[in-house]
Amino acid sequence: MTEPAPSGAQRMFGDFAPGLVHLTDDVLFGEVWERPELAKRDRSLLTVAALLTSGNTEQLTFHLQFAKDNGVTEAELIEGITHLAFYAGWPKAMSAMAVAKQVFADPA
Repeated sequence: MTEPAPSGAQRMFGDFAPGLVHLTDDVLFGEVWERPELAKRDRSLLTVAALLTSGNTEQLTFHLQFAKDNGVTEAELIEGITHLAFYAGWPKAMSAMAVAKQVFADPA
């Protein structure tokens, strides 16, 4: 039997921070993201909004693609970022849009 590919957290932190890997893989993505009260699409929109408003653009690279994988369109994400410029601040939205442009240009 083939072992599953390592998660992003495992690749990034492996044995360096196994507790954080466990919480990320098993609790956050294994439990929280699987709760039925919100669709993954909605969780993705909320996560992108939270990352943008807090200025955590580094994490947006993963979560913008994850949002697309969860059914959010590029047009919806661009509109969401544009909308948040008025609530979270122009610099944060501009930084997030730069990440989105890069992510959406990637053929993956």
